Amino acid sequence: MAKFNINSTLRLNSGYEIPVLGYGVYQTPPEVTEEVTIHAIKSGYRHVDSAVFYKNEAPSSSGMIKAGIPRSEQFFTSKVPPPLMSYEQAKACVDETLQKTGFDYIDLYLLHAPYGGKEGRLGAWKALVEAVEAGKIRSIGVSNYGVKHLEELEQWQKETKSAGGNPGVLSVNQVELHPWLPREDIVNWCKERKIVMEAYCPLVRAKKIDDPLLVSLAKKHNKTTSQILLRWGIQKGFVVLPKSVTPARIEENANIYDFELDDEDMKTLHLPSSYEPVAWDPTTMD
Repeated sequence: MAKFNINSTLRLNSGYEIPVLGYGVYQTPPEVTEEVTIHAIKSGYRHVDSAVFYKNEAPSSSGMIKAGIPRSEQFFTSKVPPPLMSYEQAKACVDETLQKTGFDYIDLYLLHAPYGGKEGRLGAWKALVEAVEAGKIRSIGVSNYGVKHLEELEQWQKETKSAGGNPGVLSVNQVELHPWLPREDIVNWCKERKIVMEAYCPLVRAKKIDDPLLVSLAKKHNKTTSQILLRWGIQKGFVVLPKSVTPARIEENANIYDFELDDEDMKTLHLPSSYEPVAWDPTTMD
């Protein structure tokens, strides 16, 4: 198995690298986002996952800048919000993100969820493709896409390419992922196409913090149950996106590189039939 460290990355289909450990800022109040982002970057994180919907793109980016690490060594993600899933609205979102962050480019831009119906989804994707062509975005992807949404996009890409157009490159699908929501159908579909899976809610919103499966592994490795979950995610080949506003927890979540789950540990956390989402689940919508 590949060895991981705080600087580990995965290669995206776009050709760019994405840090395996990300810092999520969902529901982080704008007034504290800059401060906690600075702490995360100084703790070793180089990847911040924000979104238009989170209303904290500006303090996230300012925290990245004020942490003193060159922009070229950091990775920033934003997303087109579900209510704005159309060509024109997605174009406007990208420009607004660039204006709010002050960045010359955004590393990764996602469609936040498969809302808007087929026309809206594909129109928004076309806007992201054009933003890549314009140099505004480096890599693009989707979030909360089930297999049927992925196949819809793939079919559009094939038709667009056949017609001589630019279908864009799908680099990422970000969904809720953890042992109690392994989503093997989505994961396998993306794996076959070398699409990177990003795991949000990797800590199951602390609902499994005392689960016997995790507690036994935590004792075995002298780690916390949160660290076990994050280590599981990176060993599965995912990008993990833990979130916290507590400095000690931010540091704890980055301290996952001095141990390794063995085959038996991974089997313990192999729950293929589990379906226990702790967030929304748009992967099932039309």
